[in-house]
Amino acid sequence: MTATASGPDLTTLGPLASGLARIGGAMRETALVPLRHGAVDLHAKLEYANPNGSSKDRSAFWILKRAVERGDVTERTTVVESSSGNFALSMASFCRVLGIDFVPVIDPNCNASTEAYLRLTCDRVEKVTERDATGGYLATRLRRVAALRAELPAAFWPDQYGNADAVEAHYLLTGGELVRAFDRIDYAFIGAGTGGTIGGVSLRLKEAYPGVRVVAVDAEGSAIFGGAPKTRRIPGLGSSMVPPLIGKALIDEVLIVSEPDTVRGCHDLLREHGLYAGGSTGTVYSALTRYFADLPAGGAGPRPTAVFLCADRGTAYADTIYNPAWAATLLDPAPA
Repeated sequence: MTATASGPDLTTLGPLASGLARIGGAMRETALVPLRHGAVDLHAKLEYANPNGSSKDRSAFWILKRAVERGDVTERTTVVESSSGNFALSMASFCRVLGIDFVPVIDPNCNASTEAYLRLTCDRVEKVTERDATGGYLATRLRRVAALRAELPAAFWPDQYGNADAVEAHYLLTGGELVRAFDRIDYAFIGAGTGGTIGGVSLRLKEAYPGVRVVAVDAEGSAIFGGAPKTRRIPGLGSSMVPPLIGKALIDEVLIVSEPDTVRGCHDLLREHGLYAGGSTGTVYSALTRYFADLPAGGAGPRPTAVFLCADRGTAYADTIYNPAWAATLLDPAPA
């Protein structure tokens, strides 16, 4: 994969070009914040500073850009996609800028604020309520996407689970920013969801730092790394299927985090460092805290450099993870 973000001249692509240019102009580099840690030089990359509040802005923008360049998206296109939240938010915003329709397919795990935003910005929102064979909703959402693609003229499915443009986005943008910022990275902790982020970032980091250890973080109850899928309540990381893009990632280790530990990770990150981040980030922070728990402080040689992505803001989780009553249902479940 070539380390360049260049592509065809957008000015030759007609009315969609100005919208793509506006979106691209808003995609600034996100901040890297050093955090206190006893054993490593720890840095958080604030992907929640992207225009719509998550790392999904990167893949949504790049998928749309490449689709317009190929002619797969035109002024008459309706974009249809399954999403647990952040990718739908990004697509809804960007499709508004481009002046094309977007139909998100969501499920009951979608945060209330996310659903409200989608219903404000999209003329049509499809919400499935039937669980699939795994106890989740992904297969049901994807079946509804397939039906909509057959129903709607000029429909375009971004396929965030299998579209290699998502990997390219994070290779060029997120990974590129990390490589420009550090002379050395020893550890990178990245959440596993659709596979696009960890695929692109891991490829770029392994090119620049052959010795870096890429630690994939997944949610308990996810099937991505061979676990048995089960019902999960926190959207973001995890999947009830193995997304094709995960096969492109260069992963050294996998850590699995329970939903109670995700809640604790979010609260710890807020109390210890003042970062109000979403469920994906809390999951990753919980994992890296556990990973480095036994690493002695002040050992011989230079301190290792570790990075992790703050994938989204905590705002959408105000009624769940950051709501003491809701969080208590995970932290202190009623006895069976």
